[in-house]
Amino acid sequence: MSMLIQLKADMETLADPEKAAILSRFFKTGKGQYGEGDIFLGVMVPGQRRIAKKYETLSLKDIRKLLSSKIHEHRLVALIILVNQYKKGDEHDRYKIVDFYLRYSKYINNWDLVDLSAPNIPGEYLLNKDRAVLYRLARSKNLWERRIAIMSTFAFIRKNDFEDALRISALLLHDDHDLIHKAVGWMLREVGKRDFKAEEDFLKEHYRVMPRTMLRYAVERFDQTKKRLFMNGQ
Repeated sequence: MSMLIQLKADMETLADPEKAAILSRFFKTGKGQYGEGDIFLGVMVPGQRRIAKKYETLSLKDIRKLLSSKIHEHRLVALIILVNQYKKGDEHDRYKIVDFYLRYSKYINNWDLVDLSAPNIPGEYLLNKDRAVLYRLARSKNLWERRIAIMSTFAFIRKNDFEDALRISALLLHDDHDLIHKAVGWMLREVGKRDFKAEEDFLKEHYRVMPRTMLRYAVERFDQTKKRLFMNGQ
């Protein structure tokens, strides 16, 4: 039995129909929703991580097959394996993994998939490289590519490098999707944890045109006085 077939069989043993129904609602899989058509087995993340560790040497060819599955947990396990391989790889391995990630980004198509992988693959890879690809993704018509762009900057923020996070946040100020509003607000809040003035200066310039959700996420850690000033548009 191939490694990929065995991996899928192991996942089936952890399937839970009741949890699958809950996850399907949580990840908005209904008609017209952002996760439309996504299928869940009901395997929780700790179980997926155990399986990813067991099969962490899966080939890129088989990871691609897993990543293109309609089953959500298959795609998440594929990405966990990819993140683990990236962490253990040399520069050549990492280049191949980032190239693979960007080539098949259309399958990284829910917020948990993006948030787990974007900071840890393209974000980490671009720490000391040209970041033009993130600006291309930020301008994409694809919701998930835009989320990859802003979430990748988390890797930079962790290193106290805020410029691209703030610039990409500015590009996404007028995005029409709630999931981008939340991600941008989250990254601005992360900037503020490390450099309050950098976040506050950004907000002073842009808060009047920011979507409410984005602003609410961004000011979550502010004291009540400052929070009211920004949220009330003063």
